[in-house]
This record gives sequence, structure tokens and C-alpha cells, in this order.
Amino acid sequence: MAHNGAMRGPDHWMQEALALAARAVGVSEPNPRVGCVIVSADGQRELGRGHTQAAGQAHAEIMALRDAAGRGMDVRGATAFVTLEPCAHHGRTGPCCDALAAAGLGRVVASLADPNPLVAGQGFARLQAAGIAVETGLGAQASRALNIGFFSRMVRGVPWVRMKIAASVDGQTALENGRSQWITGEAARADGHAWRARAGAVLTGIGTVLEDDPRLDVRLAPVTVQPPLVVVDSRLQTPSGAALFHAQRPVWIYAAEGGAAAQSALEERGATVSRLPGPGGKVDLAAMMKDLAQRGVNELHVEAGFKLNGSLLREGQVDELLLYLAPRLLGSGMGMAHIGPLQELAGAVALEFTSVEPIGADLRVLATVKGRGFP
Repeated sequence: MAHNGAMRGPDHWMQEALALAARAVGVSEPNPRVGCVIVSADGQRELGRGHTQAAGQAHAEIMALRDAAGRGMDVRGATAFVTLEPCAHHGRTGPCCDALAAAGLGRVVASLADPNPLVAGQGFARLQAAGIAVETGLGAQASRALNIGFFSRMVRGVPWVRMKIAASVDGQTALENGRSQWITGEAARADGHAWRARAGAVLTGIGTVLEDDPRLDVRLAPVTVQPPLVVVDSRLQTPSGAALFHAQRPVWIYAAEGGAAAQSALEERGATVSRLPGPGGKVDLAAMMKDLAQRGVNELHVEAGFKLNGSLLREGQVDELLLYLAPRLLGSGMGMAHIGPLQELAGAVALEFTSVEPIGADLRVLATVKGRGFP
């Protein structure tokens, strides 16, 4: 029985597993964020728990089995609540489905099938072949939301692109003279850093680098490793003394043109320069997204100016907007994204609001872009 005298049902244990999965944010990249709780056959006692560790280290199920062993618990006949299908392939670690079968578990309750073509139902099939009962669906929505980038990379071959914008309530991101610090308050800035921390990479444009000389690292939220920084720099204008080089993380610069001397100067600072020329001497943004997916980026966090924001939106490369709206009116200034002028309302970028929440004095709005082909 549970300590409070109430029976603990499957929902309770899956919520515990999902809370563990959330602790893998910023840790498990590029692997999915997975949590696992092993529970006695009667469903009332926790025997072990764990979440996915850094790439190449133990997955959630192995951590939970180790935890149970450390507590001296017998897991034979037990149930594992896990937020994603146990893996079935030999990557940098062995298959988790085999470890669960070897430990003698009786049942696995999983939120979702793994979209990785190397798994894709094979983990469930191997568990069932070993005589383990398998149930799916519990916690599916929450698990998918937590792993939206991993699903995007596996299913579409591109990251889930989230564009962050801080603006006044009338949509201005800076004054006409370029001043923008700070439109939103401290709580919104800290929240923005938490979103940076969960990203596989942070992306900006050369305009922002030259105008603001930002670091674009995570400082206001806990992080195990700094996410790589991506700079869209068509003509290789990034100064070798830019503040962005001060953080310990990979810097990936995408260019369309620019001289060999500029490239070597940036490479001497540790940057990786890739040339992906597109029309008009600009970077081919669609090719860049595919390249970032190949580098293992699940979620791409964009913090750029209105020009690059406009290009990304116009070319259909944005999945979600993360907007922080300050309770002030700035009148004329610099907008969120240069996507017009439109002649018809039908040409607008259509959005669907998914959440609206106060963050300090500001408002955080999350909205997905309609028609991106990823339900």
C-alpha cells in the first residue's frame, strides 16, 4: 500500500517516469529524454528508478535496474513504466529490451513507440517474444512533447525549430535606433534561458552578431553542457574577436560565400565553417536544417533579428514560436519578422496558440505554425 493509504495506479507511476524523463533535458542529447520506474507486480512499491544519461552512457531502463539492484530489490515479475519504447539495437550501449527480459520483468508499460527506424516496434516485439506483457499509450502526449525534437529528427530528418522573440505588446523587438535591452523583465529572460538550455543548438544571424555582439550561451538556467551555437553568416563577416567565442561550446558557422582568409581566422577560433550556398548569395536554410539534424540536433532554438526571422518563416523552416510580450507600447520600431508586405490576408503565416502564461510581468505565448506537416 502507498504511504497515504491510497492505492497507486498506473497513472501515478507514469507521472513519476515522466518527471524523471524531464531530468534528462540538457543531459541526454542527441538521445531522447526517457524516464523509467520499476514497480512491484502488485503496483504498490517502487523498486527502482532512473533516466537516460549522457550519450554513450546508460539509458533509463538500465539506470532503474541498477537502482533496484542497489536497493537489494528483486525485480522478477515486476512492471517497468517507461516513457519510450525500450531500444532494440546495439548503439553505444546494448539493447534495453534484452536487459529487461534478462532481469525477468513481467510487464512493460510504455508511452510511445520509438520513431527511430533502428527500433520502431522491434523493442516491443522482443519483449513480447521473451514472454513480457507490453502495454502502450499511457503518458503518450507528454512524452512526445518532451521529445518533440527527437521525433522531428527521426520522422522528418530536420530539427524541431522554435523561434524565440521578446517584444512589446504591439510587436516591436527594438526601437528604431536598435535599442532593445531590455524590453521584457528578468523572469522572462530567465525563462528564455531555460528554453535555450533544452535545445540541441541555438541559432542566430550575422546581423545580431554585428549589432549586439551577444554570447548567446545559457547563464540564467542550470545546464550540464552549453548547446552549440549556429551562426547564419552568408559572407563570413563574424569577427574573430566576437563575444560568442567566449563560451565553451561548439560554434558552427554556415556561409554562402566569403574568402579563405576569413574562414581560416574563424576556424582558428575553433569554429566549424560549412558552405551551403542558396539563391541570391544567401545560405540555403533548408539544406542547413538537414545538416543540423545529421549533427544530432533535435530542437533548434532561434534567437535572431527580424530579417533572418522573416527568411526562416517565409521558407517554412519554423515549427513553433516562443513569444515573450511585455506590457508596453513602443510605437514604431523593429518588428518580429520581415515577411511582407502581404497583399492578401491568406498569405499570412497561420499559427495555433498552444499556451499562454504570465511570466513575471510579461506574457509567454507558445504557438505552432500550421501546415508544417508534423502533427
